[in-house]
Amino acid sequence: MVDGPTGSTVPRRQLGRYLRELRGSAHLTVKAAARALEWSEAKMWRIETGQTSLRSHDVEAMCNVYGAAPDFAEALMGLAKETKARGWWHAYGDAIPEGFDLFIGLEEAASEVDWYESELIPGLLQTEDYARTIIRTGNPDEDAAEVDRRVDLRSARQVLLTRTTAPVRLKVVVNEAVLRRCVGGNKVMAEQLRHLLDVGSLPNVTVRVVPFSAGLHLGVMAGPFQVLRFPTNRDGSASEPDTVYADGYTGDLYLDKPTEVASYDAAFVDIWNKAIDDQASQSLISEVAGSYEQG
Repeated sequence: MVDGPTGSTVPRRQLGRYLRELRGSAHLTVKAAARALEWSEAKMWRIETGQTSLRSHDVEAMCNVYGAAPDFAEALMGLAKETKARGWWHAYGDAIPEGFDLFIGLEEAASEVDWYESELIPGLLQTEDYARTIIRTGNPDEDAAEVDRRVDLRSARQVLLTRTTAPVRLKVVVNEAVLRRCVGGNKVMAEQLRHLLDVGSLPNVTVRVVPFSAGLHLGVMAGPFQVLRFPTNRDGSASEPDTVYADGYTGDLYLDKPTEVASYDAAFVDIWNKAIDDQASQSLISEVAGSYEQG
C-alpha cells in the first residue's frame, strides 16, 4: 500500500475494518451496500481497504444503512476526521470518544510483534496486580470500578498469545531496569516475574533482557516501541503494512511509512543483539524474582 499525502494510513485502515465488519453484520454484499448508498463498488473497496479518507457525513450514511448503534456511529465519525489528519501524530483523546482505541484493533489483527520496553513489563505479559498498580497510578482520579474495568481489558487482550488459531508471535526485549523497578511491592513483583517466565516458555513467545552492562544501544534513544506485522494475503502480499506503535503519555504514535518502520526494525535488531540470550535471560529473571521473594 502506498502512503498517500495525508500521512499515516492507520486511521483509514482501522475505519475500513470497522465498516467492513458492520456491513458483514448487516448481511450485505459489497454490491448491495453500494447500491443502497448510490456508490460504485470500487469506492466501497477503497473505503474498506483503507485506501481513501472519508467525510463524517459518508460514515454516517454507511452506519445508517448498516444499522449501527448511535454511539458506535459517533465513534466512527470521530475516527473519520482522523483519516484526513496530516503527519504521523495521532492523539485520539479529543477527536474520538474515550475507550475507542485504534491500537486494540491493530493488535488483534497482527501476526507478529517485536516489542521493546525500557520501564515496565509489556501489557500483554502483565499480571492483574501489576497492571492494577500501573493503571491506578496513571489514573488517580478514577474510581475502583473503572480501574478494574481497565485491568480486565488488559487481561482480555492476553488471549492473543494463547488463542487456538494463529496465536501472535511475540519477541520481547525488556531493559534490566524493568526487573529491578519494584511495582506494587515485593509480592506483586515476584508473582509478575514468575508469570513472565511462564509466558516466555510458550512456543510463540520469546523474552530477553538487555542488561545494564550492555551500555548504550538504540533502545536508549528510541524509547519503548512495538513493530506490528500482519498476515499475508493469498497472493503473498501484506494484508496491511508493518506499523510502529509507541504509547505516549498524552497521545499515541503510529508510523507506517517504510523508511520509518525500517528505522525501528534496525533499532530492534540492535537491542536484540545487545540482550543476553534466552537461557541467560530466564536465569536473570528467576534470580531477581527470588530476591523479591526473599525480601
